[in-house]
Amino acid sequence: MAPRKNLHNLLLKYLIITCFASFFLCITLSPCSAYDLKDKVKEVTLKNGLKVLIVERHASPTVSLYISHDTGAVDEGDGHTGTAHILEHMMFKGTETIGTKDFEEEKRSLLKIHDVGNALDTEMMKRESADVQKIEHLRKQLETLQQEAGKWSIPSEIDRLYTEKGGGDLNAFTGQDLTSYHVSLPSNRIELWARIESDRMANPVFREFYSERNVVMEERKQTVESNPGRKLMEQFLAAAFMVHPYRRPVLGWAPDMRFLSIDYTKEFFRTYYSPNNTTIAIVGDVSPDRVMKIIKHYFGRIPSQKIPVRRATEEPPQNGERRVKLISDASPRLIIGYHKPTLPSFDDCVFDVIDTILSGGRTSRLFKALVEKGIAVGVNTVNGFPGARYPNLFVIFAQPVSPHTCGELEEIVYKELDILKEELVKPEELEKAKNQLKADILRHISTNSGLAGMLSYYGAVAGSWQYITKFPDLLERVTPEDVMAAAKKYLEPRNRTVAELVRKK
Repeated sequence: MAPRKNLHNLLLKYLIITCFASFFLCITLSPCSAYDLKDKVKEVTLKNGLKVLIVERHASPTVSLYISHDTGAVDEGDGHTGTAHILEHMMFKGTETIGTKDFEEEKRSLLKIHDVGNALDTEMMKRESADVQKIEHLRKQLETLQQEAGKWSIPSEIDRLYTEKGGGDLNAFTGQDLTSYHVSLPSNRIELWARIESDRMANPVFREFYSERNVVMEERKQTVESNPGRKLMEQFLAAAFMVHPYRRPVLGWAPDMRFLSIDYTKEFFRTYYSPNNTTIAIVGDVSPDRVMKIIKHYFGRIPSQKIPVRRATEEPPQNGERRVKLISDASPRLIIGYHKPTLPSFDDCVFDVIDTILSGGRTSRLFKALVEKGIAVGVNTVNGFPGARYPNLFVIFAQPVSPHTCGELEEIVYKELDILKEELVKPEELEKAKNQLKADILRHISTNSGLAGMLSYYGAVAGSWQYITKFPDLLERVTPEDVMAAAKKYLEPRNRTVAELVRKK
């Protein structure tokens, strides 16, 4: 997956597509003018398997730091969807030394909460045969224990520690493939960061698990259940992927979220947040040798773990169009998706070019055919959705302008796709698309946070940050014939999934 529009979203908190926004950056670059990272990135792997990537930049006395774990919703077991996301929430609750007034006292309450919470879930899972009085008793008991534990905890202490020392951009995101935590700090505060983050990796305390479970369930209600666009997206993915875990929502399915298990979440943490499944990227005003001493001191003591063999069920070839229709009191919307390979396939790079040709700004083909003519409010394409570890989708999003319909949009979109199959892209249009993609790379790596995010992302998902340096050369190889061949092979009706939001009459 190349650095493109969906990566913008990956590097910004959550892997959620802003469906009807387009980004356009038209800067002409020669192939050799992009930032040369080959001699700039210092790469070290600790004995416990932790990968560390460091880039010196002394323009300002600041540093951006990313910790990316090569895990996400795709690794959750059946019945446990939403675990990766709630784990992200738990990691901000503190450790045995951060966020507590007296951990030994707090621990006693937490152990009781664990037992009562599990007992409550076990009884509620009985559904019709559950003992209503027992459930009510356990609920009251759990509430009392949570209040008792709250007396010993210090909320948001990680945030306070960073903020008081000049930290900013403190956040995290969970996607299908990856979970990342990032912060920017004055460069003389790296040891504070290492102390906090190594403690989080080694000794997290899952405070407020059951109350936080309620929070993420409410988050789902607000961001999915009450949002027709998100509901359509969820149904689209569930139809496009019949068996592969990319069909699951990152937040989780509602029935699973009700019974998210603290024990399963802890096991998920121990397995996938291990140093040998983690990449750290540090970019800014630093001395690599000094930084490595700090990292070895704090992170080197964390033991590695055996990572299970990834056994995600392979999605079988799609042999016929699939359609989803969502009836809602909302503006009509359209999503069209086609299965395609992921990186390092050359066809994935070709689809980066197709993505840009179709929706890369106000002169792109779909913008001119739909938005400029007043047929659509907006149109956008995304290559590599919803993840990049496994084969994924090329997706088209559009929203009609009343009284135009989704059916009209479909017809025009398919005509534009047919043109790609039947007519070679003109050399000047192809060159323009390549220049936009090169400019996108340059734009991302021009900031400390952008470069750190990209390094940690590719270090985890692609197996090596060096994919960034290889991408411009791959891009130069793309020809008009390659574009036509990829369009013919993948953008065909039997490989298509269509989701339509229809206004309730």
